[in-house]
Amino acid sequence: MLRTTTCGALTIKNLGENVVLCGWVQKSRDLGGMTFIDIRDRYGITQLVFNMDDNRELCEAARNLGREFVIKASGTVVERSNKNAKIPTGDVEIKITALEILNAAKLPPFMIDDETDGGDDLRMKYRYLDLRRNPVRNNMVLRHKMAQAVRRYLDGLDFIEVETPVLIKSTPEGARDFVVPSRMNPGEFYALPQSPQTFKQLLMVSGFDRYFQIVKCFRDEDLRADRQPEFTQIDCEMSFIEQEDILNTFEGLIRTLFKEIKGIDLPEVPRMQYADAMRLYGSDKPDTRFEMQFVELNDLVKGYNFPVFDQAELVIGINAKGCAAYTRKQVDELTDFIKRPQIGATGLIYCRHNEDGSLKSSVDKFYNEDILKTWSSALQTEPGDLMLIMAGTTDKVRKQLSELRLEMGNRLGLRDKNTFSALWVLDFPLLEWDEETERYHAMHHPFTSPKPEDIALLDTKPGEVRANAYDMVVNGTEIGGGSIRIHDRALQALMFKHLGFSAEEAQKQFGFLMDAFEYGAPPHGGIAFGFDRLCSIFAGLDSIRDVIAFPKNNSGRDVMIDSPSTIDEKQLTELKIKSTL
Repeated sequence: MLRTTTCGALTIKNLGENVVLCGWVQKSRDLGGMTFIDIRDRYGITQLVFNMDDNRELCEAARNLGREFVIKASGTVVERSNKNAKIPTGDVEIKITALEILNAAKLPPFMIDDETDGGDDLRMKYRYLDLRRNPVRNNMVLRHKMAQAVRRYLDGLDFIEVETPVLIKSTPEGARDFVVPSRMNPGEFYALPQSPQTFKQLLMVSGFDRYFQIVKCFRDEDLRADRQPEFTQIDCEMSFIEQEDILNTFEGLIRTLFKEIKGIDLPEVPRMQYADAMRLYGSDKPDTRFEMQFVELNDLVKGYNFPVFDQAELVIGINAKGCAAYTRKQVDELTDFIKRPQIGATGLIYCRHNEDGSLKSSVDKFYNEDILKTWSSALQTEPGDLMLIMAGTTDKVRKQLSELRLEMGNRLGLRDKNTFSALWVLDFPLLEWDEETERYHAMHHPFTSPKPEDIALLDTKPGEVRANAYDMVVNGTEIGGGSIRIHDRALQALMFKHLGFSAEEAQKQFGFLMDAFEYGAPPHGGIAFGFDRLCSIFAGLDSIRDVIAFPKNNSGRDVMIDSPSTIDEKQLTELKIKSTL
């Protein structure tokens, strides 16, 4: 080893020791007769001291060191006269006897510091420099610790880690596939897996009754803060189980992670039906750090000649505690917020519960105070509260009010990143109607088992069939989801039929799986956690990019290596591919 210790290890206990440190120059301070250099590695920072009276040549060499030079420094541990309580090594410094420049460095394009002056685009271009910064490196360390804790927990429950293929077959359901041309099979393509779904089911057929994998997955979809074209899942499957076994096992995993990584004793995770989540929060991933549940007001508002309410399928409201003092400008800001194209609401009705107990609404022309009191009673308001009410078709208005609820949560400081609230959402619909294709699609995936008591509804009321499916939500973010799988060929064929597959199409796409079911497939189910999302929540971050070593930007580009890029015409010819651009 070039070094005897790291830059974060030395304390007052090491006084008098001769040591060798290696690292990067964080900063230097020239005080004339003395020069001080802060040397940094991933473990910490240590101060080096050079004295002109002791060794002029060494001191001159130190003065010529630039930021981010890679150096090797030898010397004796001495006590600092001006101690720095902000760092673990702040009681000592190294009196240098030898210095070697291992590699000189250009001036970096931004400060390698906790509070950098580099913008997102610049830091992504020089990501290898950004990774030297403590906040980014700490995210990587957190990710590492979480991965190790996952492996320990699952290994302790007899799960086997099995790698599944990365070059697989393209399938029509789900997001767009990334495809890879095959040189040896001209005109044919592999796909990169959106998940190892069929492989983990085949492992259950193989008798591997407890499987997991921390695995890369790929989806060609529009990007946002919690999406990347390549992402990581904690992928798990179990045989001979029921839904309750899955919930208990993986609630245990999440509670273990909170305890080991955050030191938090997460309470028992409550459970909520999908239908109730939509009714009370307008979302299948409600943020339960705060209440502000929806209250349905149809019976209280219809029949008073106010067309907005009379013509609406659903009228719902929330109680914004303590917001009666909102100015007209603040209320207008909320109205503008929900009218944004991505939300698409047409308006907002409000009613103040004033401090003197009186009620004042934006629709006083239609509703007197006695009627407003019924609204107040339903929404359980107190003096100082503000009722926010929206109307429209059921599905749309719930989603719109959900966005407003989250916005109010932000404005009122109710979405603290250091507070954690977990929730199981159960019994999702098996199918959802797609207006564009005018057919049903699997809400999760085609291998999800319907509730046995609902199978008869597939032919008559497919939209009412519930799935043996479940999601775990933390702080309004879905961090994991799964289901009990279909393990019977006949039922799987029936599912494909209701998804619009002909028997021939189903056999072509998924015949390998249905054939496997005929060789003794056990009952099985599983779950997959979004590992990047989970890490970002634990780190208190808004974007999963910050917990990925080399992420893509919002256009799916790696600006550091300039990817994707064109390839040589010779390669295209070899692959029998012709570009039309």
